[in-house]
Amino acid sequence: MSLKQYLQFKLSQKLSPQQIQLMKLIQLPTQAFEQRLKQELEENPALDTGKETDTSEDGFDEFDNSADDFNDNETIEAEDINVDEYLSDDEIPDYRTQANNYSSDDEEKRVPYAAGTSFTQHLINQLNTFRLSEQEEEIAYFLVGSVDESGYIRRSLSDITDDLAFTQNVYTTEKEVEKVLKVVQQLDPAGVAARNLQECLSIQLSRKEQHPDVELASAIINKAFEQFTKKHYKKLMQKFSVNEAQLKDAIEEIERLNPKPGGSYAGNNKIVEHIVPDFAIKIVDGELELTLNGRNAPELHVSREYNNMLKGYKDTKEKSKAQKDAVLFIKQKLDAAKWFIEAVRQRQQTLFVTMSAIMHYQKDYFLTGDERKLRPMILKDIADEIDMDVSTISRVANSKYVDTPYGTKLIKEFFSESMTNDQGEEVSTREIKKILETVIEDENKKKPLTDEALSKILKEKGYPIARRTVAKYREQLDIPVARLRKEL
Repeated sequence: MSLKQYLQFKLSQKLSPQQIQLMKLIQLPTQAFEQRLKQELEENPALDTGKETDTSEDGFDEFDNSADDFNDNETIEAEDINVDEYLSDDEIPDYRTQANNYSSDDEEKRVPYAAGTSFTQHLINQLNTFRLSEQEEEIAYFLVGSVDESGYIRRSLSDITDDLAFTQNVYTTEKEVEKVLKVVQQLDPAGVAARNLQECLSIQLSRKEQHPDVELASAIINKAFEQFTKKHYKKLMQKFSVNEAQLKDAIEEIERLNPKPGGSYAGNNKIVEHIVPDFAIKIVDGELELTLNGRNAPELHVSREYNNMLKGYKDTKEKSKAQKDAVLFIKQKLDAAKWFIEAVRQRQQTLFVTMSAIMHYQKDYFLTGDERKLRPMILKDIADEIDMDVSTISRVANSKYVDTPYGTKLIKEFFSESMTNDQGEEVSTREIKKILETVIEDENKKKPLTDEALSKILKEKGYPIARRTVAKYREQLDIPVARLRKEL
């Protein structure tokens, strides 16, 4: 193969810009898709939205794949604009995307914000109740500004001292900064402006009403924090000369504390993220019913005004250069509008077909909610089922959520590798993880099971898994090692 032929072959393998855009559209979850739609409507005046015909809004209706013909009054009769050039060789049926198949979804579409005073302002308001010199006040404000969203100051005092000099023209010492920090640490919520977890817990305990349990808890945090975090309970009992019941009461006091004092403050003006499910699965008369969120199915059409401009141009006998330039611009915008409408339709179809295949593949799970009934399923299984590319399935699975009778789930959670049990049957690793989770939940917390012991139990249940695999699954489930699961 010559270099020229090779380059031509390589170029032919590349996706067109339109295909790349379509892939990006497929990847977008509902809220991001709405933003993309809004952007396109703002940028292309030839694209219109809104109802042109009566449509059903009966909530979640059955998905209907019938294609409506593009309305005659929306067809461009001037020189042909071949949309096929902008897409693949697939048949392109309709440009009207609204059909009686989606939920009207009356949910509030804007992302709500937490109301009230910001966390920083809340702290500054409290500073005004302290008597501070002008310099101390500037340091205090700077320290408050350094508090992160969890309520901590993660920077060293030397860095803060240098920053005060370089950015605020406040020349001070680490000793003075630490003195002002102790004032800031008196603010609410208790534990705010701590430099680490140990200091955060210590501040909270010092603010509590003092009695033997709190005093022992303070001693543990201040003098034996490492032994506490590693759950060396026997060493703690020896160090503080206390029995198991006393230690347990002190630990309960510590467990009531807030490790993230900033996170509990509702008025920190962070965006409250709400997951908007892209699909809904319901059980109707013992059968599964899938619907696509109506917000993924906008009513789009080519602007009638732009169509009329082209028709007017066609009817004009003598065409000036300005008119020709204008019609080229119009045709360009119309092409883009028609392509976007078709891309949205393809996105809808791809999402629905993919999720439908996943739903049927995992039918036993969706009918029962029992995670042990999840079949082993990889991206290729679904790709082969619906004759699509694995990358397309990945784009749908990684960023979309489905509302099920058992809660809202991320679609990629339904995918898992397989292993063979002692009966020679293929089982999902999700099934094994669920069993592992259940075994750990039911263990004696005074003597938690080691990974070796867990491996033996799973083998007895018919899942021959090595200790290192148990450790891997345990870590994926975010479950600590046996020693850290120990309770008194």
